[in-house]
Amino acid sequence: IHIVKYRSSVLEDFRNAKNNKKFELKDIVGHFVEFSGDQHGSRFIQQKLESATVAEKQMVFKEIYPRAENLMVDVFGNYVIQKFFEHGTSEQKKLLGDKLQGQVLSLSLQMYGCRVVQKALEVISVEQQAALVRELEGHVLKCIKDQNGNHVIQKVIEQVPSQYIQFIVDTFSGKVYQLATHPYGCRVIQRILEHCSDSQKWYLQQNILQELLHSTMELVQDQYGNYVIQHVLEHGSDRDRAQIIMQLRGRILSLSQHKFASNVIEKCVQHGGYDERQIIVDEILSDTEDGGSAALEIMMKDQYANYVIQKILEVCEPDQRDRIIEKIQPHINSLKKFTYGKHIIARLEKIIGKIS
Repeated sequence: IHIVKYRSSVLEDFRNAKNNKKFELKDIVGHFVEFSGDQHGSRFIQQKLESATVAEKQMVFKEIYPRAENLMVDVFGNYVIQKFFEHGTSEQKKLLGDKLQGQVLSLSLQMYGCRVVQKALEVISVEQQAALVRELEGHVLKCIKDQNGNHVIQKVIEQVPSQYIQFIVDTFSGKVYQLATHPYGCRVIQRILEHCSDSQKWYLQQNILQELLHSTMELVQDQYGNYVIQHVLEHGSDRDRAQIIMQLRGRILSLSQHKFASNVIEKCVQHGGYDERQIIVDEILSDTEDGGSAALEIMMKDQYANYVIQKILEVCEPDQRDRIIEKIQPHINSLKKFTYGKHIIARLEKIIGKIS
């Protein structure tokens, strides 16, 4: 049986008033909770709060505050609570922050509640942040693997000072591979690598990064893990980058032909130094082990590897690029027959002009 939600005459009037009556917040006093739970009513309150006076905000707050817990997990009500975190007075933000106490875990795992927690973390004081985050201790893995909770953990890492979230970093110990290959875990690891403080960098270096580097070969070929390695190549230290490239050495051809790993090889080219690019270029220009054609020929015609060649043409130093161009030129006619070969020709023409 579909239960029809009873609507007050005020809400009915509001929903039916096609702009001929201009509603203001004062017109719906006594009905703020009901309006917050209605799609159109909620939107109306949200818009009005953006430019409301302190007195108007207080008028709304007084009614919704006692029902805040219900509104936080409501499909439309959560937005009104979020608006108070954005536009409320500092006192109202503090009171709503206090309402989260004791419920952070359950809200974090709930579809709408998780949005309220994230919004709160952006605006509440560090003291409140620290108190709320403590409630997640012992539940970090559960949150990371949850479709809602993972967003809260990411927000905590972004917003809360590092001294209060060491317990999150500790959770990763011994589980880095498992989390890096998880659809949500891979995002959380990336946030940690971005937002760690200088004092945590050493810890990360010794722990999380060492575990990642221990499994580089498996991670680059994983549909989620490859993003984590790309992230280290983009944001990590020169030492991390060099270590990754040394591990991939000798496998450039096969990895460049791999759907996920090819993206990592592109990042190695893009973010590597001259010497690291040299390693990659040398390997691409060498003949394959079985004495067959050079890796370059295979790569230019491959659906994934052709992007690695394009990236080399785009970013390498002139001397490295010229070596590659010299080796490509004899193959130009045969490249025209291949879909992916045409990409190479287009990239080449950008550099040396039209090829007849």
